[in-house]
Amino acid sequence: MLSNFRRTKHQQHLAQLPKIPQTVEDFQTLYSPDDFRTALLDAISKAKRRIYLVALYLEQDDGGKAVLSAVFAARQKHPELEVCILVDWHRAQRGRIGSAATNTNADWYCRMAQSHPGVSVPIYGVPVNTREALGVLHLKGFIIDDTVIYSGASLNDVYLHQSDRYRYDRYQLVHNSPLADCMLDYIRRQILTAPAVNRLDNPDRPKSLEIKNDTRLFRQSLRDANYACSDNASENELAITPLVGLGKQSPLNKTIHHLMCCTDARLTLCTPYFNMPALLVRNIISLLRQGKQVEIIVGDKTANDFFIPPTEPFKIIGALPYLYEINLRRFLSRLQRYVDNGQLVVRLWKDGENSYHLKGMWVDEKWQLLTGNNLNPRAWRLDLENALLIHDPNRVMSSQRAKELSLIRTHTTVVTHFTQLESIADYPVKVRKLIRRLRRIRIDRLISRIL
Repeated sequence: MLSNFRRTKHQQHLAQLPKIPQTVEDFQTLYSPDDFRTALLDAISKAKRRIYLVALYLEQDDGGKAVLSAVFAARQKHPELEVCILVDWHRAQRGRIGSAATNTNADWYCRMAQSHPGVSVPIYGVPVNTREALGVLHLKGFIIDDTVIYSGASLNDVYLHQSDRYRYDRYQLVHNSPLADCMLDYIRRQILTAPAVNRLDNPDRPKSLEIKNDTRLFRQSLRDANYACSDNASENELAITPLVGLGKQSPLNKTIHHLMCCTDARLTLCTPYFNMPALLVRNIISLLRQGKQVEIIVGDKTANDFFIPPTEPFKIIGALPYLYEINLRRFLSRLQRYVDNGQLVVRLWKDGENSYHLKGMWVDEKWQLLTGNNLNPRAWRLDLENALLIHDPNRVMSSQRAKELSLIRTHTTVVTHFTQLESIADYPVKVRKLIRRLRRIRIDRLISRIL
């Protein structure tokens, strides 16, 4: 059992977090990527003061083009608008995994700038590390006037459901001026002032090697930075705490740990990739031993971004969904007794050829974590992550919470025994051979840390 002293420590951490008051009328949960796309484009078109878009990438496809064109149109209509787009520096200057770096997103940004003379829409590349594999910009939140549109989604066809397939995420519209100002202050103060951060819509931008030292200094500064926000909400009202962090000991990681340990009765957790840091696994096991309920909703391997159907040519990256399934099978086999007694519920999400990208936590009915953090070793150590922690002591968000969770569970099946998941012997031959080869040289552990 968790000692009273340790439990008090976890509760104190949450109690001491700065909290911004929030009204339930100004908090709207959206329930589909179509609603998200419509709301985002509508907010951009109606912007009067500022548009700040932050995402891992803004893709050169129909979905991405619709967003960037809307920003240019808004700036042209209102020249006084403060406009800024931030994406990952490395991701913008390469092709998709397995493709050559020709006609990259950065090249497209340059063409858009050249085709709109007199309409300035600066697009900045943020290098969180010297190499993409060692850390990316994974901040979330589109700040439009006094509204924060928060989602784990990036901006392309599949996230915006622009074509037949969609990638399912979470979507919240939060109208809150102090929250928007706080998140914007971090961007201006911590990111836009850094020498490592440069315009991507400029063809004369520096090479990554030329800003290598600046990038290292920038990464170090990110480790020590946090949101600086007001703290005037009481413990008895709906409130939001913005959190940001980089590295194992970041404020965000510490809060995730304390939040899990404060569970009174039930924890629900979503992650697209089952590859949790050891600390979070220990937290789950501790809750189960205390007799508490834990629900984990994870994507089926076929609903993973990296899944390659057996009918298509196999690439090494296609082994990842199988590695995640191996992790989940091992986890369940270890904790099968809690599955049998109903304490541990694991759901696999699958909806045709669509993919699953949900993250976040619900603790009892008091706390809710909105985040782009995948709750994996990469997010825990390498990427720049953020989150919004919602404190709802009077359960005024219960109807939105219940509806969102109900819809998330719609396309899920409950795993009642670990043998329902395939073992390595069941995998396609090429996958089986690759995984066994990786295990022999123990590189699978390295892969789990960076992907």
